[in-house]
Amino acid sequence: MPTLYAWAGGAEALARLTECFYARVRTDALLGPVFERMSAQHPSHVALFLGEVLGGPRAYSEAHGGHPGMLRHHLERHLTEAQRRRWTDLLLDSANEVELPSDPEFRSAFVAYVEWGSRLAVINSQPGASVTLDGPMPTWGWGVPGGPYRPET
Repeated sequence: MPTLYAWAGGAEALARLTECFYARVRTDALLGPVFERMSAQHPSHVALFLGEVLGGPRAYSEAHGGHPGMLRHHLERHLTEAQRRRWTDLLLDSANEVELPSDPEFRSAFVAYVEWGSRLAVINSQPGASVTLDGPMPTWGWGVPGGPYRPET
């Protein structure tokens, strides 16, 4: 079974995704100020991170410190639920625009990670957040669409 990374189209697809996404972010009234000091390399760094999380090469861990490195970027940022929601909406709009796979199995797994990761970012961005900076890189897989529902027989 292919990884989510391979199914998405690999490094090239994730680079297109993050370039499209951060172009939207730069002009967004709610998120633009959060990312106003974003480096030109930021989209490619996030593409590496997403790639690793989705089962691709360990490029982000090797070059940027893995999950602890990503967590450090969110400390004391005071992110809000409204910003998280907008971030999620723009990322999913960008996924549509760059034509990431739209099959329900891929999209449900992708959305599940985006929800989990963005909520973690908000939690870890709050003042005094207790953050574990030595945890492993999360890895995301296909999951089980449909969940545990079992009709009574």
